[in-house]
Amino acid sequence: MEQIYVIMLIALGVLAIIDLMVGVSNDAVNFLNSAIGSKAISFKTTMIVASIGVLIGALFSSGMMEIARSGIFVPSMFSFNDVMIIFLAVMITDILLLDVFNSLGLPTSTTVSIIFELLGAAVCLALYKIYTTSDSIDTLGMYINTKKASTIVYSILLSVLLSFSIGSLVQYISRLIFTFHYEKKLKYFGAIFGGIAITAITFFILIKGLKGVSFISKAQFDWIDEHQFMIVGLNFLVFLVLSQVLISYFKVNILRVIILVGTFALALAFAGNDLVNFIGVPIAAFNSYEIFKGSGVSGDSFMMGALANDDIVAPFYFLLLAGVIMVITLWTSKKAKSVIETGVNLSRQGDGIEKFAPNTASRFIVRLGLYIGEGINFFLPKKLQIKIDRRFENIVKPSKKTDDEPAFDMVRASVNLMVASILIAIGTSLKLPLSTTYVTFMVAMGTSFADRAWDRESAVYRIAGVFKVIGGWFFTAIIAFILAFITAYILKIGEVFAFVALLLLLGIMLYRSSRKHKEKVQSEAEIKSLRKEDIGTVKEMITESSAQISKVFRKTSALYGNLIDNLSLQDLAKLKENKKDQKKLEKEIDELKSNVFYFIKNLDDNSVEASKFYILILGYLQDMVQSIDFITTNSYSHVNNNHKQLKFNQIRDLKTVDEQLQQLLRLLEDSFKTENFYKIDLILNDKQVLLDTVSELISKQIIRIRTTETSPKNSKLYFALLLETNDLVKSIMNLLELFKEFNKLNKE
Repeated sequence: MEQIYVIMLIALGVLAIIDLMVGVSNDAVNFLNSAIGSKAISFKTTMIVASIGVLIGALFSSGMMEIARSGIFVPSMFSFNDVMIIFLAVMITDILLLDVFNSLGLPTSTTVSIIFELLGAAVCLALYKIYTTSDSIDTLGMYINTKKASTIVYSILLSVLLSFSIGSLVQYISRLIFTFHYEKKLKYFGAIFGGIAITAITFFILIKGLKGVSFISKAQFDWIDEHQFMIVGLNFLVFLVLSQVLISYFKVNILRVIILVGTFALALAFAGNDLVNFIGVPIAAFNSYEIFKGSGVSGDSFMMGALANDDIVAPFYFLLLAGVIMVITLWTSKKAKSVIETGVNLSRQGDGIEKFAPNTASRFIVRLGLYIGEGINFFLPKKLQIKIDRRFENIVKPSKKTDDEPAFDMVRASVNLMVASILIAIGTSLKLPLSTTYVTFMVAMGTSFADRAWDRESAVYRIAGVFKVIGGWFFTAIIAFILAFITAYILKIGEVFAFVALLLLLGIMLYRSSRKHKEKVQSEAEIKSLRKEDIGTVKEMITESSAQISKVFRKTSALYGNLIDNLSLQDLAKLKENKKDQKKLEKEIDELKSNVFYFIKNLDDNSVEASKFYILILGYLQDMVQSIDFITTNSYSHVNNNHKQLKFNQIRDLKTVDEQLQQLLRLLEDSFKTENFYKIDLILNDKQVLLDTVSELISKQIIRIRTTETSPKNSKLYFALLLETNDLVKSIMNLLELFKEFNKLNKE
């Protein structure tokens, strides 16, 4: 019987590796956000510093594993078989949950997920034992440490409110002192700011990063804990002098130093304390097996009271392997980049594409904020208002919007790291389980709010995004509990068969998730490839417009052809795929329209006509997409509502139109792709051929209705397809006329 437990241990080891990968992908935002967003140091340097911090933190995190063994449930109340089921249920649930958040590009708390997964699985088995032994439900408290879960929920609310408020306040004061043109101000205030920031970050390393590490004894940590104020005072004096020397004699930008040290500190603390969220459960399972093996008792009878012993430590080689996997994941994970992008996007200073749609709550808060602002301005003297506004003026802006432009400046990045470090250090010293994710994310949101990054152009979108992330945190706790509860029950009832089936299901779901995320990344890359914001000349604009038009022609051709084929076969699944493809094309055109401001701004001064040409081109492309949308939606609805299939003659006529349209679009795609526009005149001369075909088919259908046609729904769909095809062709011809005229004027 012990063999099955060995197999379970191996499975838990594999799951631990997977969990490390999905966990690091989500938590990377905590320590990379400020450095990447401000571009204070190169991406490579940021990754190297973070990797060193992660590796060191992982090697010295052996003292933080007790939460998985006995922090949530009481081991003495469970058998060895029970705890193995709990650990398996937790790992399977954790991987699925974190992978979903990574795929959505949303940061969540790995601490909360592991706590509520342990709670859900333990409650399930506790209730099962109570039911099978006819005990009272009142005995549930003997199995579960309910105080821990309630403390976690309390800390969520506390960390969200405190982090946002304090982050806003500190950033507001910092911006009043330094303004957006902080270079000169650093000569006078840089040493003090550097002393405070680096002291806060160092204190954070001592209190949070070194808590429970193997090379600091409990007595030494207690001494550090008792002499906090003395350590802070000495550190401040040392770093104040050091900052002044670096600024005055070595001409070093002290903000870069703060960001570098802060990134290392958060990475160290993440690995040192949050590693338990990924490998704590498998190591607890390994410890459980070490206690159980050779006992000569069955797994159902052997109780696990020994698992609560404080002298159990994690093997060093496990920690080393975990650190290496975390570092590799940090460098290679594409999903980590998606999560980081969300945090940076919501806190960026400049304009750009908003990822989140506004909702009622975000609109209400923005409106309320405007009223409060007007009320404050009513009481503030006008001169003081003007003076404050000048401190927040960001006059020096890049003339062109590029990918290399920082999302925010180094003052804000430094405040992010400093405030997050202070709050987490204070929370740890007060025994409050503050989540690193919650604190770092909400501090970043607070500083961006105070920095006036959330203006009337973007606030409603940013607040909606913040609500979505915060909602996801509470969703994490609820779903983690429920999923772990269900998984533990399935494993308890199904035993070996359920164990194998759940692992297979997990593998399938991870594969599908990876494939979908890959498709999503490719789709986003394709959308970005459609726009170039660094165009400066009319010639470049014609080349870029040609490339965009060529791609739209190609996709329109494929969509229309597939649509007619799938409609003729009544293939609902493929028609649904056509709808998705159409939405992607619509999104691409919308992306181009969203960036028209930057496109026009970057063109030469004498480019009013060129800008007008580009706007009209986008208008015609949108008309084409709207026609395809109408055709796609009506075709899908017709088949989905189980209406009668189109007649053979109708399908044949539509195929005729399709062939003519395909030939036209292929010719146009090739012309625009190669920028050989001499064929445009020939196409315009023959434009009436396709329009006449459509008109003739409309007349034929009228005759059918008067003689043989019996289905009003068929006629409605058929006329809709022909009329919208007619509009599609006209939009194409209008675009060609415009392109011909502009190209002719430009050559002259």
